[in-house]
Amino acid sequence: MPRTSGPTIARWQLGQQLKAMREAAKFTHIQIADVLGCSESKIYKIEAGDVGINRGDLLVMLSRYAIPDDDPRALTALDLQKQGKQRGWWSQFGTLPMNYSMYVGLESAATTVKNFELAVMPGLLQTEAYAHAVVTAAWPDEPTEVGRRVELRMARQACLAEEPALDFWAVVDEAVLRRRTGGDDVMREQLRHLLALSQRPNVTMQVLPFSEGHHAGTTGPFSILEFPEGVHSPVAYVISQAGDVYLEREDDMRRVNLVYTHLQTAALSESKSRELIVAIARELA
Repeated sequence: MPRTSGPTIARWQLGQQLKAMREAAKFTHIQIADVLGCSESKIYKIEAGDVGINRGDLLVMLSRYAIPDDDPRALTALDLQKQGKQRGWWSQFGTLPMNYSMYVGLESAATTVKNFELAVMPGLLQTEAYAHAVVTAAWPDEPTEVGRRVELRMARQACLAEEPALDFWAVVDEAVLRRRTGGDDVMREQLRHLLALSQRPNVTMQVLPFSEGHHAGTTGPFSILEFPEGVHSPVAYVISQAGDVYLEREDDMRRVNLVYTHLQTAALSESKSRELIVAIARELA
């Protein structure tokens, strides 16, 4: 089954094209914003692919940039605009917080995700029972919200099986395996599921053992998302109590990649990680 990426890539590609056209026509952001009667920040967001653009505004842009209707660039832009205005597959689960909706869109468009977790199993590797326990802890009095979030989390996991399959590299602290989230039965099932997934060619699983002591990831979990060449530069997603943050600047990405490299180096090998998972599962038997 083909993998569904949603409108994210189409918006990025259209944004890149519109930026190139604007610069070639020697328009500034504020000049084209005045033409459209919108804020300058909206133009930045359109060109960054953060938001879509309606057909009418696109036609005005193309006209001001002196792009003829029959120009291949105009035809491509209109096609990308149509794709970019489509709702992401995740919209079937209702309205999501902006930051989370953005992450699901990025994950759907990514070719590779490198994830570090300090306290819970990566969402793409969770069983339904484990996910239910985790989400219930966050929304203890909202069963409807719990059900919706769990369904979405299970749906996200399709990216590991659909083509082209996502390359997923997970490094987890040993505490993730030993914390009895949901109880012993849930954890036994989760650990067996983890072992099965770790055998897939597109899934790499490493455990950072307690014996390493303090490590580079003790400040919290994060993900690095990489995309098709020429489509978008890598993005880091950092989770904190102060709010989720997306990093794209070169110096930020250099720092985050260095931390992940240190974590990979400090973690057990894939085979040793599987041995530890088996040992912990036996302790729960």
